[in-house]
Amino acid sequence: MNMQPLLIELGTEELPVKALPGLAQAFFDGVIAALDKRGVAIERGAAKPLYSPRRLAVLLPGVAIEQPEQKSEILGPYLNIALDANGAPTKALEGFAAKAGVEWMALEKTTDAKGERFVHRATKPGARTFDLLQGVLDEALAGMPIPKPMRWGAHAYGFARPLHWLVALLGDDIVDVSALGIRADRMSRGHRFHHQGPVWINRPQEYVDALRGAYVLVDADERRARVVAEVQAAAGGNARITEDNLEQVNCLNEWPVAVACAFDREFLAVPQEALVETMEANQKFFPVLDAGGKLTEKFIGIANIASKDAGEIRKGYERVIRPRFSDAKFFFDEDLKQGLASMGEGLASVTYQAKLGSVADKVARVAALAETIAAQVGTDPALAKRAAQLAKNDLQSRMVNEFPELQGIAGRYYAQCAGENDDVALAIDEAYRPRFAADDIAASPLGKVLAIAERLDTLAGGFAAGLKPTGNKDPFALRRNALGLARTIIESGFDLDLKALLAKANQALAAKNVQADAGELYDFILDRLRGYYADRDVPAAHFNAVAELKPASLHDFGRRLDAIGSFAQLPEAAALAAANKRIGNILKKADIAIPALEDAALLREPAELALAEAVEAAHAETGHALAQGDYVSVLTRLAALRAPVDAFFDAVMVNADDPAIRANRLALLQRLAHRLGSVAAIEHLSV
Repeated sequence: MNMQPLLIELGTEELPVKALPGLAQAFFDGVIAALDKRGVAIERGAAKPLYSPRRLAVLLPGVAIEQPEQKSEILGPYLNIALDANGAPTKALEGFAAKAGVEWMALEKTTDAKGERFVHRATKPGARTFDLLQGVLDEALAGMPIPKPMRWGAHAYGFARPLHWLVALLGDDIVDVSALGIRADRMSRGHRFHHQGPVWINRPQEYVDALRGAYVLVDADERRARVVAEVQAAAGGNARITEDNLEQVNCLNEWPVAVACAFDREFLAVPQEALVETMEANQKFFPVLDAGGKLTEKFIGIANIASKDAGEIRKGYERVIRPRFSDAKFFFDEDLKQGLASMGEGLASVTYQAKLGSVADKVARVAALAETIAAQVGTDPALAKRAAQLAKNDLQSRMVNEFPELQGIAGRYYAQCAGENDDVALAIDEAYRPRFAADDIAASPLGKVLAIAERLDTLAGGFAAGLKPTGNKDPFALRRNALGLARTIIESGFDLDLKALLAKANQALAAKNVQADAGELYDFILDRLRGYYADRDVPAAHFNAVAELKPASLHDFGRRLDAIGSFAQLPEAAALAAANKRIGNILKKADIAIPALEDAALLREPAELALAEAVEAAHAETGHALAQGDYVSVLTRLAALRAPVDAFFDAVMVNADDPAIRANRLALLQRLAHRLGSVAAIEHLSV
């Protein structure tokens, strides 16, 4: 098959930074899909979207120069309709032949379930890929996710940004296509300042190198690696490089060059999180840290130019950051004068939620919960109450008003400056953790207590106020709070009665005349756990087996999951799971009262006598382990019941004619099922 490399480049004005990777991927996928749709073979190799702030490109190592042969088959009338009694063609057959463009004698015949019929089969050469690429380009552009296209000039069409050039090459030849009023040629454009003239692209495979020679790194991975190398070299290896900041800088530059800068050391008195936020979010700079991870007065900016006078660029970067830092220092100093404790005085006038009262009301509820939880996990209840009472005060601070993402962080600094207990100060910050999906839970015991209490009240209040998530709507982030609560409890190893704590959180809302359904809340939290454990490769059947029992403690839930995982590996597991499922179905269909215990005097068959003895022994030997939560030992011991259970079902008729015998056998099975399901509903393991 004759294959040629394909290049399509859209040259634009600077594209939106955050949308750029998605636009590039969509354009790449759209071209691939349109070629596939037309049956054009593609050799992708290591192909990937290529892009820079001023261009989107698709470069494929090999594309077939034409479609394969196009075969068609059109079914015509059946013979009894197509031919008259003399074998002459009817009007139906003549019409079908005329539509196919052949004489009726040239038609073939085929047979299906209804009989023999005429059919027209044809083969024609595939179209040239050159002739198909206009449609490919049109479809790829139409499928791109551009919610608010920009229009320019007097044109009716629009795009993310105005299009200025178009390159389209198949092999060494220009493809005669156009897009958004621009006709394709082989002339790309280089860096806006370093290479202002056109860039001749001789053939697709030279594209990346040709642009590199024109000071454009069109491969985003190469550009990203250069940013990292430049920043680390300029910083001496201790720069803070986050994925989000790196990605945005990568999408802002075509030829990144690091510029080492510095600010006045007096600003280091401000919480470093505020300075880092300003540098990264507002200016896209990279802070420089010392060996201990503390912020220094140095930072790295990335210029999209190799300037002859980098000092002027440095002065500009330093000048633009100073006003923001000055504001942050002013806010911090003024907040310190006010003090964290006095900030809380205004919380009573701040509405948390119309049905749930003020922020001060929420603080009181969280403080009561924190005291209760602290006592249960061995943490000082007084410190837990104090941390809860101060945890929302920084919402009234000037710093948080300017930098909302510093909630809790600012409170920690203010608590430390006010001489509060170190554990209290840290807990104020850690109460917000995990702040995002991949974040760690709170590290300190007091922080964990406060994080749990805060989320319990948020969840109970949200459900009580009728703010349950629906579809994509979750105004109080209840899904995220539920997962954060569950993670904190599980990963802390706190053996807490979640159902009791939900009831207590619900009880605290009685003063507001609203109530949540505690059972619904528990189920909502379990539903968040389903994804949590799925990410840890826990099979859905194992999760469902434990979830059916609804353990009050999530720590206990985890231990049961571990046990069911071990049990599932045993050779007896599948048979016992199937047997328990069968027992459950038998008990559901029972039409007779089932005693709590079987009567030994009514046991007749050897197999049921053996099973009764085995069940009694299993109860006696697993009782202590079950009470201690040693679920692995319990299930390992119960696995020994496989042989007597199999023998029972092979030899004993459960639904005996004698009602007393039938009820007695059902009682035996019921007691067996209770113990088999004491750790988890093992029937979920049955395929």
